[in-house]
Amino acid sequence: MLLPVNALVRRADEAVVIGAGVVLAAVGWGHRRIAARLDRPAGTVRGWVRRMRERAQVLRLGFTELLVAVDPDPVVPDPGGGALAEAVAVLVAAALATVRRWGAAVSGLSVWELAAAVTSGGLLSPTGSVVSINTSCPW
Repeated sequence: MLLPVNALVRRADEAVVIGAGVVLAAVGWGHRRIAARLDRPAGTVRGWVRRMRERAQVLRLGFTELLVAVDPDPVVPDPGGGALAEAVAVLVAAALATVRRWGAAVSGLSVWELAAAVTSGGLLSPTGSVVSINTSCPW
């Protein structure tokens, strides 16, 4: 089954909504405050944030590899701010590098839609790789 680029496996909310919550968590917001801001249940937001924190190291490494593969002269974000903040920073850097390299082919996608596509919808999956093995993937 193919997922649309705005979807994550086993998640009802779109990738951009989940991404907005993760960004707020990375800058220090608590899950209840994020839930109120996004009009989502606190338990749902807590689940997103917990899973991203659990996978932060894997995601940081995977998206750093993608950044280096896509950009001939990558600017890797400085470490700091905690594992979640580092993962978010490198995810954003890899998405921006992808847009720079492939322009119009991916420019209409948000950072979080690109992350969903690169992980084949598995951004919040308990296991799995970061880089898609889909042979029709343009990046």
